[in-house]
Amino acid sequence: MPLVVWFSNTDSSVFQRQQRLSLNNVQPAYLTRSGRCEPRAVSMNDIYRAGDAARAGQPALLKTGLLQEAIFSSPYFSCVATDAQGVIQLFNVGAERMLGYQASDVIDRITPAGISDPAEVIARAAALSLELGTPIAPGFDALVYKASRGIEDSYELTYVRKDGSRFPAIVSVTALRDADDAIIGYLLIGTDNTVRKHAEQERELLNRVLSDNSVELENARAQADKANRAKSEFLSSMSHELRTPLNAVLGFAQLMASDTPPPSASQQRSLDQILNGGWYLLRLINEILDLSMIESGRVAMSREAMALTDVLRDCRAMIMPQAQKRHITLTFPTLAQPFYVHADLTRVKQVVINLLSNAIKYNRTGGSVLVECQQHGERVRLSVRDTGNGLRSEQLAQLFQPFNRLGQEAGTEEGTGIGLVVTKQLVELMGGTLGVESEVGVGTVFWIELAASSAPELLHGAQAADMGHGASCEASCDAPRRKVLYVEDNPANLILVEQLIARRSDLGMISAIDGHLGIALARQHQPDLILMDINLPGISGTEVLGLLRLDPLTAHIPVIALSANALPRDVRKGLDAGFLRYLTKPINVPEFMEALDTALSMTAAPAGGATTP
Repeated sequence: MPLVVWFSNTDSSVFQRQQRLSLNNVQPAYLTRSGRCEPRAVSMNDIYRAGDAARAGQPALLKTGLLQEAIFSSPYFSCVATDAQGVIQLFNVGAERMLGYQASDVIDRITPAGISDPAEVIARAAALSLELGTPIAPGFDALVYKASRGIEDSYELTYVRKDGSRFPAIVSVTALRDADDAIIGYLLIGTDNTVRKHAEQERELLNRVLSDNSVELENARAQADKANRAKSEFLSSMSHELRTPLNAVLGFAQLMASDTPPPSASQQRSLDQILNGGWYLLRLINEILDLSMIESGRVAMSREAMALTDVLRDCRAMIMPQAQKRHITLTFPTLAQPFYVHADLTRVKQVVINLLSNAIKYNRTGGSVLVECQQHGERVRLSVRDTGNGLRSEQLAQLFQPFNRLGQEAGTEEGTGIGLVVTKQLVELMGGTLGVESEVGVGTVFWIELAASSAPELLHGAQAADMGHGASCEASCDAPRRKVLYVEDNPANLILVEQLIARRSDLGMISAIDGHLGIALARQHQPDLILMDINLPGISGTEVLGLLRLDPLTAHIPVIALSANALPRDVRKGLDAGFLRYLTKPINVPEFMEALDTALSMTAAPAGGATTP
């Protein structure tokens, strides 16, 4: 029975509570109570602040609450929220794990300054006073002063655990405001920075790792279409805000994992934890966005004839490391024919990967997964059979309910209960069917059926040869370096890409922190390639691209978008505007390097003598 509590913005002791009551075969009802409560410790997962307006009965709010619970329950990040005076009100499981305190130890008792190194708090107050020209008292004010003035703030701080031990953390601070723009509290999001500290003692820490990840839903009581629009806007903004800090976390972790000399075994284990946690959070974001797009009816499908043999080959390569880690035997069919189907290639791969991943994840150690493919008339069936514990009949009945993990919430396997829901709806949007059969103690088989198709027309020889020809951007040590201009206002993103480019002896990088400076540098330096953020101050990356195309001096330069705006409509909009490629954050390093090579292969190498500043 989900419970949602709203607190008054003007008096935190006044509350309204609503609980959803569900009985078999009975329309859900809502029980609402209002009153005044005494201060007491509460868990992060129990509270959802949404202002004074009642927002009862809206599925968008319930799903948003579950999404927030999944994010704030992550053990990889500490989330601490205070009231306007700085007293801690929320303390998530990540903060408990990092600092050794229980939520009840700190809520309504101390400010975040109480878990910070006192000397560093004093030093920060002095530095800010000098920087801003106004006296700032040491203590909580020094931690949130910039955020209280509307300035985004990320900094390094030493946290002090309950047992007195210390560890370096990156802290991102955001002021929480009500509808009247009055500050009602602060949100501090932190991550343990010990691994990077050990690996790079003399390197400056990230200026910004995590930023604000909360967006308030407004007018959630309105009509269903208005609620859906509000939900989509919320998810889009949240995706951007989470992808920005994740780009730094995952990007630098990938850099460290491939460093020379390589990290020690202990450092590698810590890096693996960071990467696993970061990629898991990214999968969670993508699944939520997929579900939202499906429910709003805005999923773009590109239907074409494709060979399932090609799909299975690619999926096998992607899933094999996961199977080997669990000692699962994967058996793929040797097909005598390609089995053409009419569907969306990207979405079919997404469906098959999800089914294979579940078959491995919920299998027994040393088990097996069998993939089969058969054609029955005008339909092609692809099945994935595992040797796991199987599902009971009551579990099968609840299998495709969003956020229902069938009792696995306390298990060791990560998950949200969204993947299969998205998979089923994607299959149905392609005109297909998804089914399941299971036997307890034996295993489960999931199958999809798609419309069979005839083979696509073959490309003409010259065109096929041209498409298959890949140009390499590798250069000899004495070849002139080619210039890459990166237009980006986020310091952490600039540092990350600068270090990636530095690993290429054939490339050099110049940067601009806004669009106007980017245009000036492009005219002056004539770079071979431009990397462009979209959300730039003053003028957007898309507008900068338009101005570059109108200038004969810069019209020929290929431009790649590198953005945290990752919804399908954002990608389509960018490509339609004329970007050569649209890469989304967090950066996947191999994909990023491949995009650079492709773009640079389209431009003539320097004739010689060029230098890069």
